[in-house]
Amino acid sequence: MTNVLILGAHGQIARLATKQLLSDTDAHLTLFLRRANRITATDADRETIVDGDAANVADLTAALKGQNIVYANLAGNIEAEAKAVVTAMDQAGVKRLVWISTLGIYDEVPGAFGKWNHQQLDGGYLETYAAAAKTIEDSDLDYTIIRPAWLSNKNVVDYELTQKGDAFKGTEVSRKSIADLVTKIVATPAKHVRESLGVNQPNTDGAKPSFY
Repeated sequence: MTNVLILGAHGQIARLATKQLLSDTDAHLTLFLRRANRITATDADRETIVDGDAANVADLTAALKGQNIVYANLAGNIEAEAKAVVTAMDQAGVKRLVWISTLGIYDEVPGAFGKWNHQQLDGGYLETYAAAAKTIEDSDLDYTIIRPAWLSNKNVVDYELTQKGDAFKGTEVSRKSIADLVTKIVATPAKHVRESLGVNQPNTDGAKPSFY
């Protein structure tokens, strides 16, 4: 049985991924978040809830005992959290990390949409997410960085992947699609190791994506 530590377990994508991991795998899940009373376990035999700070190495190291995979779905001081996660995982000897980031950290979004995206995420947001991703990439961890397009709550699982260095192909993706990708990586952890994946919903009508 795989043990998965979910950081930021109260987030929307994390809650969807938790539900799918319980349904599609036999993994044991440790749900790590601040103010742990915000969530309750739906399967007490397979879920453990831990109150902790993802920027605190001691909290993370304690939660990492016995874990096989870390899935981080964090917000806030994301660069500090990335540094703490890398340090704690090194100390605990845990190698596999799935890290949720955002589109645009490599200037990989073309055209007018890329410019608009930068305007929406100004004030240092993209820079801090890019710095966090660089911390992950510079580590010796077996990471997968996931860069979703703009997120929707559509009840659909439909997505395509691009690699670092490739331009994005679409402008949005559902949270359910990101949760599905996380679940598939947890189920097959040898896939997408040391890759940074752009994720968007495919354009099925044959029209050019609305970048321009």
